[in-house]
Amino acid sequence: MLMPKKVKYRKRQKGRTKGTAWRGSKISFGRYALQSLEPGWITDRQIEAARVAITRHVKRGGKVWIRIFPDKPVTKKPAEVRMGKGKGSPEQWVARIKRGRVLFELDGVGPEEAKEAMRLASHKLPVLTRYLNKDERSFVL
Repeated sequence: MLMPKKVKYRKRQKGRTKGTAWRGSKISFGRYALQSLEPGWITDRQIEAARVAITRHVKRGGKVWIRIFPDKPVTKKPAEVRMGKGKGSPEQWVARIKRGRVLFELDGVGPEEAKEAMRLASHKLPVLTRYLNKDERSFVL
């Protein structure tokens, strides 16, 4: 799973994810992309599941870029623990996603195959997404 090697602080506050992504909202590496249409958190397991779905569909034929990284720790308290006694221990890592953020990019395959691969990947993610094609110039949010 994806996780940072080292962080400055072990526990972090929740924060907010409202607004539109300005950075990371355009296709930079590949020809096809999957773009988020709503804000949210994507866990390291969801990122990995989407990546596996893309690579399995293209039969390891194209090149996949993951444009997000889970750098935020999410803490949880054990089951049946009373209130108080401090913050729980870090359990998983999430990537904060704003509206318009490009999540995955793909190149080296045809447009129909890329669209199907991105559709399969979008089913693994908790946010609404859309398929982008660099040739069609439809990626302004």
